[in-house]
Amino acid sequence: MERKNSVCLLIAICCFSNLALGSQDLEGKWKLLKRSIGVSAMHMALLPNDRIIAFDRSHFGPSNITLPQGKCIKGVELETSDCYAHAVEFDPITRKVRPLTIQTDTWCSSGALLANGVLVQTGGYRLGERVVRYLKPCSDCDWEEDHQNGLISPRWYASNQILPNGKIIVVGGRFQFTYEFIPRTSDSDRKILYQLPFLKETMHSPKIPNNLYPFLHLSTDGNLFIFANDRAILLDYVNNRVMKNYPVMPGGISRNYPSTGSSVLLPVNLSSINVHINNNNKPVVHSQVLICGGTLPDSNENAAEAQIFLPAAKSCGRLTITAQNPKWEMEEMPLNRVMGDMILLPTGDVLIINGAAKGTAGWGAAREPVLNPVIYCPKINRFRILSPSLIPRLYHSTAHLLSDGRVLVGGSNPNVNYNFSALFPTELSLQAFYPPYFNLMSNRSRPSISTVKPGAFLKLKYTENFSLGFKLRSGDLGEIFVTMVAPSFTTHSFAMNQRLLVLELHGAVQKSNTAGDYIVQCSAPPTAALAPPGYCQLFLVNDGVPSKAVWVQIK
Repeated sequence: MERKNSVCLLIAICCFSNLALGSQDLEGKWKLLKRSIGVSAMHMALLPNDRIIAFDRSHFGPSNITLPQGKCIKGVELETSDCYAHAVEFDPITRKVRPLTIQTDTWCSSGALLANGVLVQTGGYRLGERVVRYLKPCSDCDWEEDHQNGLISPRWYASNQILPNGKIIVVGGRFQFTYEFIPRTSDSDRKILYQLPFLKETMHSPKIPNNLYPFLHLSTDGNLFIFANDRAILLDYVNNRVMKNYPVMPGGISRNYPSTGSSVLLPVNLSSINVHINNNNKPVVHSQVLICGGTLPDSNENAAEAQIFLPAAKSCGRLTITAQNPKWEMEEMPLNRVMGDMILLPTGDVLIINGAAKGTAGWGAAREPVLNPVIYCPKINRFRILSPSLIPRLYHSTAHLLSDGRVLVGGSNPNVNYNFSALFPTELSLQAFYPPYFNLMSNRSRPSISTVKPGAFLKLKYTENFSLGFKLRSGDLGEIFVTMVAPSFTTHSFAMNQRLLVLELHGAVQKSNTAGDYIVQCSAPPTAALAPPGYCQLFLVNDGVPSKAVWVQIK
């Protein structure tokens, strides 16, 4: 059955929203996976073995899960031994929980996956603020902490982004107007701290900065987009040079911690029809950033000092960061939201989930939990309200896309310690949210990826052409597209390193000799600026219904 490339790719980021937007069948659903994993999931990451790593901070006091016998911690920060775990590994399929050992404080830290699939976690609080931690994706691995070759500068509330060369850039932090690189493989990595005055310029005030956890997105031209408070720059991090100052985002709303909106790089379409020529006669794939929610600059101060909880913002701004003269296109969500998580779905839609309608991030600083997620379709600029959760997810909540297409939701602890009788108690539970495409599976066949060729050991090279084999029930073939999703490190409403590419397809979908089997020809991303080296989830979408992902490694 022939499907022209242009048609497939047009649908690629149009989502399934044209399939009866007004229907009640597209509301999504919730399921409680685990009543308690023992810790509150302030930070969350997915490893290539499909295990979720969740952790909070080590000086919260006792958690609800203990370390194995003999693994109690007696560090220089502790007066007595700590036998409680503050990090866990969770298997979303079996729902088993494995306690992990962290020696130093990870409160409000950052992270990313290296190209080899190892989780790198950076900074934190007190004696953890310069530590770099590593966790390999294996069944019995535990955290390894590097104190000697850690960060140059203390990083608390910093952000990370993996780069085309496989290194990770670590940007900002409280009173840190600099950036640096890890892992340290050269003398300059070990010694040089790069100044970034933009971070000082965007502070609302030293007390309420509104520019912590800056939003970082690797542009398709290889430079780094950095957004803080209500402004953004494009940084050439190799030469420490600001390439572009973007217009101030309209509306007077602060978007970063503690005003805490959220941000995504919208799906990057790798079709040849989406390649443009810039002023230097070089081809460029356009990329757009979407930033939603947040609140007024003084909202945190009002909540902390006067118990006045100002309304969160409804506004979203969309910016083509690769345009010659970019301008913000402003839109409105159907619900006010601060501390919302924005998660890219395999269909190319954006899920906005968690958060509050009033107040800000911070201890006890928010009211009116927003229980309804919202889905946004970039192609038609349209929002839709989805089914509500029964569990409020406020400060220190998280969300992450799983390989089966569900979104894992956890965390929420707006209290100084674990407190189960507060107005908004500490949450140790994990839920799965089933986006609306699960409703479509009752009358549409869910594709199943069967082969990736050549892809030996599921490894792909840049520019490589490969065939993707998939299975469907006979007669259910519709519009096909393929997406590649880079997994994120999620904390404080920002999914660091999250990225979705719509791959270029070649020719028609071919029918295999085996009943229900099809083959589609694809191209791997052409450059590391489009897809930094590492592991990605590969999805095939048929008429708005995504397959389960297979993990591929591109390098």
